[in-house]
Amino acid sequence: MDEYVMPHNKPIEPTRNRAAHWQRLGRMNADRGRVLKRLWFPLAMLATAQGCAMLPESTSSQGALGEHAMRRPFVLWPEGKPLPTQGYDRAPEMGFDPATLFISPKQMRPFYGPPGEFGYYIDGANYGFTALSFIVTETHPGGGPDLHKHDTEEAHILFDGKVTYLIGDQRFTVDGPYIARIPAGVPHTFLNAGPKPFHLIGVFPHARPAYNHIGPNPLILPLDDGSTAAPKPPNR
Repeated sequence: MDEYVMPHNKPIEPTRNRAAHWQRLGRMNADRGRVLKRLWFPLAMLATAQGCAMLPESTSSQGALGEHAMRRPFVLWPEGKPLPTQGYDRAPEMGFDPATLFISPKQMRPFYGPPGEFGYYIDGANYGFTALSFIVTETHPGGGPDLHKHDTEEAHILFDGKVTYLIGDQRFTVDGPYIARIPAGVPHTFLNAGPKPFHLIGVFPHARPAYNHIGPNPLILPLDDGSTAAPKPPNR
């Protein structure tokens, strides 16, 4: 029988010492297993901590997931910045080709009515529509349009936010998401009753709806300078 040689090259007797060798290895492996069994949890926690340290800043440190899901799709006026006191109704920055099948914000007509109603007018007749027009707003807390009415019905679409409405003689508050129905010829207005700006979309089944100004928004408290109403848009 060949001579058995240990790793340190010291020869041992092939039968008796080989059995003792395997017994020692068995005890060593058992000891190793007990040590690893005690250490696996601390080692796992250490590896997790090191892995987290290598990751970019998490959403939990940036804010709640819901806050990211409801991020404003565009910003016309930074949140928290003092609102302008003077309204405006401006021409689009860029022209529009009616053959084009999409409209960018720079091709829309921007407006602002204090205290906090920014937005865009999209008269459908100017953009290739035959029976549709739109208003897109960025309404800040406490803001809203003047009391007004249209010669056609209107739908308001809001995905997130709290709005107080006055439609005819009905006053109510609703949380988004919702669609509000405003009948033709009925005086109406609204107010952002929540803590954050929201984006509202108004839809008209007309290529050039008329805007009839009635008066200040009765839902808005007077400002320090006594003003409450947004500027009356020009006749369309």
